[in-house]
Amino acid sequence: MAAALTLSVSAIAKEYSVTSPDSKITLNVSVNEDVRWSVIYDGKQVIDPSPVAMKLETLALPGIKPSASRPKVTEVNTLITPVVPHKNSPVTDHYRELSIRFREGFSLIFRVYDDGVAYRFTTAFKGEVTVTGETFGLSMPEGATAWYPLETGFMSHNECTFYPAAMDTVGQKHLGSLPVLFKSQGINILLSEADIRDYPGMWITGDGSGGVSGIFPAYPDKEVKRRDRDVYVTARKDYLAKTAGTRSFPWRVCIITPDDAGLVESDMIYRLGAPSKIADPSWIKPGKVAWDWWNANNIYGVNFKSGLNTATYRYYIDFASENGIEYVVLDEGWYKLGNVLSVADGFDIPELCRYAEEKNVGIILWVVWKTFYDQMDEALVQYEKWGVKGIKVDFMQRDDQWMVNCYHEIAEKAAEHHMLVDFHGAYKPDGMDRTWPNVITREGVKGLEHNKWSTECNPEHDLILPFTRMVAGPMDYTPGAMVNMQKNDFSPVFNRPASQGTRAHQMAMYVVYESPLMMLADNPTNYRKEQECTDFIVKVPVTWEETRVLTAQAGDFIVVARRHGKEWYLAGMTDWTRRTLEADLSFLTAGNFTLEYFADGVNADRRGEDYVRSTRSVTATDKIEIPMAPGGGWVARIISR
Repeated sequence: MAAALTLSVSAIAKEYSVTSPDSKITLNVSVNEDVRWSVIYDGKQVIDPSPVAMKLETLALPGIKPSASRPKVTEVNTLITPVVPHKNSPVTDHYRELSIRFREGFSLIFRVYDDGVAYRFTTAFKGEVTVTGETFGLSMPEGATAWYPLETGFMSHNECTFYPAAMDTVGQKHLGSLPVLFKSQGINILLSEADIRDYPGMWITGDGSGGVSGIFPAYPDKEVKRRDRDVYVTARKDYLAKTAGTRSFPWRVCIITPDDAGLVESDMIYRLGAPSKIADPSWIKPGKVAWDWWNANNIYGVNFKSGLNTATYRYYIDFASENGIEYVVLDEGWYKLGNVLSVADGFDIPELCRYAEEKNVGIILWVVWKTFYDQMDEALVQYEKWGVKGIKVDFMQRDDQWMVNCYHEIAEKAAEHHMLVDFHGAYKPDGMDRTWPNVITREGVKGLEHNKWSTECNPEHDLILPFTRMVAGPMDYTPGAMVNMQKNDFSPVFNRPASQGTRAHQMAMYVVYESPLMMLADNPTNYRKEQECTDFIVKVPVTWEETRVLTAQAGDFIVVARRHGKEWYLAGMTDWTRRTLEADLSFLTAGNFTLEYFADGVNADRRGEDYVRSTRSVTATDKIEIPMAPGGGWVARIISR
């Protein structure tokens, strides 16, 4: 199909343009002394001409005075049915693609969606190539701002605070990980990447003139291991990657939307991931997880000594079984550090797996990545014999080419043994959950655990995440605190942690945040004391067939509606500002519905745990008020009467 393409040729340059299916986004590509791309949204220039290039050991792509052949333009409109949905199912994949071939033996592929643009290199060389550099630039008109995820180095858990920044103040010393959210000419641009395989991840620095430049960790040359888990790169090679000469490289992605709601609704990163490599994924089961580490196993009111022992985890399993929770995770402490096959004293893992199976609960085992990787084949065989359902792999803290390949190797081998994977200490999602749907969630987010030692994981931070980190893919934030405090009452306590904000704020996260493996972070004793809240939390699905953001402002508030089957869930969250928002229920079908909701109590501004539960009748013609205390929330289940 001929899609909106214009082509002009002059003696000194070639200019190509392709528009999105809805015609609001225009991507322009200029081939002159170099190759540059730019974007116009609804008549506004939001991305100025920005460079794109790659350097191989023996060849520059493009070379001096690049020569491009006549472009090819196609339009694709299809549906993707996710193995594990986290936002929508099916997913509409509708784009126009511009492919430009160059005489040097490579192509640039540009895609334009209604919600953004992406490009990637493809090469067709014999044998192996060595990539020594890549040029990525994102230039924006004067006045651009950002929520900037500041980092201190390539060794990072990518658990960022997003700082508001004027881009003309961001320079080369300001290293940032992805994703990062910009606002240019009043339009949102979320920069990330997709389909990273056999190649390092991209980071950014300010370019000194209001834009950013890509920067990449080179291949590791020398490493030093500290403790059992931290493997630091102390010297690097003079190249980024040695890789196949014929291949596609990662997508450079800009999600573009005029409103903040569009960021949350976008599943562009997922669409750009490679299709699933698991032939029969029927064994992959999303679900909720009772988690031990955040609450430090502080079970009480029992007749056994709680802690790292079999009796404690039988208690977790009983709690999970009684509440329909699919999994229990055994975090640090179940094995003797340094050997993932050596069970720690006080544990009987085969017995726990047997008992869990009897109770219809699955066991997930935490492992340090390095120890696990060194014993991976033997460990996976043993875990499968025990009946383990998944692994939580932690502390990678890198995304150079070697480590990216490590992720894929772990995902593939885990799939061979029917194991789910939850990557912690991880780089951001890039669509791997499409390629390896057993990689069901990952961290790479400053989540609830930070309340054990800092004040940075607060309601303001919570309201930035849906518009930044979560846009890239599922995030294991680990919500569910049952001890909730307002700002002036909160202080970090490592072994008896609490959350900042209200109870309803925590409960709303189960609808607002996306993770097909969703943790209940607090301890079972607290959940049993708060059974009314627990009963609601465990009903909330972990996968969704439809997502609609009703109102949103990054860093301030959000109201989102999600559908699973015939049921809708509706949730709101606010920062430290008290708000009353309106929700239009026109997304409902005709008929009468019962809305069961949990809201901030009248005293939630003083005591975060104060909440009220109620029900009311609603129809699709109703508009309802959602009142929220400072740091507050609101969450509801809507069922047909």
